[in-house]
Amino acid sequence: MLPDFRVRQRDYLLEIARALTQELDLGKLLARILRIAIEMLAGQAGLIALRERDVWRVASAHGIPPAFLRYLEPLLAEEHVAELDIEELNRMLKELTYTASMGLLNGTALPLVTHGQVIGVIFIFRSYADLFSTNDQQLLQSFADQAAIAVFNARLYGQITIEKLRLDALIDSAADGIIILNPDHTIERVNDAFERIFGKTDDELRGLKHEEIVRWMRKPDGMTLEEAEPDGWPLNQAAHLYVEGDLIRPDDTPPYVPVGITYAPLLNPDNSLRNIIVTVRDITHFRNADEMKATFISIVSHELKTPVALIKGYASTLRRDDARWDKHIIQDSLAVIEEEADRLTHMIEDLLDASRLQAGGLSLNRADISIPVMAQRLAEKFQTQTKKHHIVVEFPAECPIILGDENRIEQVLSNLISNAIKYAPGGEIHISGQVKPDTVTVCVQDDGPGIDPHDMPHIFDRFYRAEKAARKTKGAGLGLYLARAIVEAHGGRMWVDPKSDKGAKICFSLPR
Repeated sequence: MLPDFRVRQRDYLLEIARALTQELDLGKLLARILRIAIEMLAGQAGLIALRERDVWRVASAHGIPPAFLRYLEPLLAEEHVAELDIEELNRMLKELTYTASMGLLNGTALPLVTHGQVIGVIFIFRSYADLFSTNDQQLLQSFADQAAIAVFNARLYGQITIEKLRLDALIDSAADGIIILNPDHTIERVNDAFERIFGKTDDELRGLKHEEIVRWMRKPDGMTLEEAEPDGWPLNQAAHLYVEGDLIRPDDTPPYVPVGITYAPLLNPDNSLRNIIVTVRDITHFRNADEMKATFISIVSHELKTPVALIKGYASTLRRDDARWDKHIIQDSLAVIEEEADRLTHMIEDLLDASRLQAGGLSLNRADISIPVMAQRLAEKFQTQTKKHHIVVEFPAECPIILGDENRIEQVLSNLISNAIKYAPGGEIHISGQVKPDTVTVCVQDDGPGIDPHDMPHIFDRFYRAEKAARKTKGAGLGLYLARAIVEAHGGRMWVDPKSDKGAKICFSLPR
């Protein structure tokens, strides 16, 4: 080693010390360490190989011919090379260098060791042999140790950066809203889901107080954060809080949203509070499900109770021993019993079909169907049940045969005709068909008051009944729901014609 170089070595140590605090980008740091090492050892070229998952990888190189680097990189990645220690790796690189340069170059390795583990090696290509004094060796070892610490810190910083990106992605991809609070209840950040629930962005909410954001329309169910903390939460109570209620939104679309909020503490090693993690779940669907369940129980209990009561009443009357009924009264009573039993059977079948739909769909027994023939048969059947309506069937002469489940399609058409009779006080019920290149469309139109535009988006919903209809007619609100499900199971669609100039017009199409 040249004498003037010993003086400069201390400058290199100072520069590498500065790199420890100034540079955390691993690629730039390695290039800087390699440049210093080449200058310090008066080398012509060099490389840094890092050990990652028990495999050596060239992480930085300078002054090495591309052809030699392309040969070296896969060689270092081989399994048997990964098992070599520093001395064996140094010996292998020296031999390769000596052979490749035809004896013109030598090499020396500086191991990078930190926390008792070898994390890499700096290999410098030189044109003369390794001649180091004790002082030189101490300086080189000090340089290598500091370089190892710098590499370790840069790697750690890179891992932390990746983990932060992963955590941010995880938080923002969560379906539930998330708020991160500081111990003083100021908002550190919110995720995308909470932005959608609340209606404001992270930039608008950051720095605001929890109490400014979480406000309730009415007293919620459960203990709020403000109520729990005076009692010592989270250190003196269960770690999690849960509260449920209607969260006020900053605008009126809608003015509130039903939510369930969970508060979980994030504690420091000394058991002091670092953050409060707030999870906000939109429970609108759960609330709707509860309302639907209550509606179902109310409707079904009422609709089932009525025919059962009639059947029981007429049967009890006919069984009385103290009365003698003439044949006409007996026939009328039995007719009512039969009619109510049929209505009860029909309702039970609808409920079973609704359950089948929830469980995974309806089974279809497909066969050839002539829609005009079916429509004519049903028109004649329903015409016997009403004197106030006149049922008309009109289909093109060349209406094609379709493939479908005859019983199910008949169920759809029967429901539409039955509704027209129930909801129209009288007039004409028109069953028409239209043939298109890919579909056959069937429409049923009446002369009644029509469907309120407010009800149109909901008439195919399960258990939905318009307010006026619910007051005047019986039903569980399953007919159109099942009809549309049957049509869609056939690959078709069902809709309300909003352009109908009179009465209600409901149509469905089936593929040809």
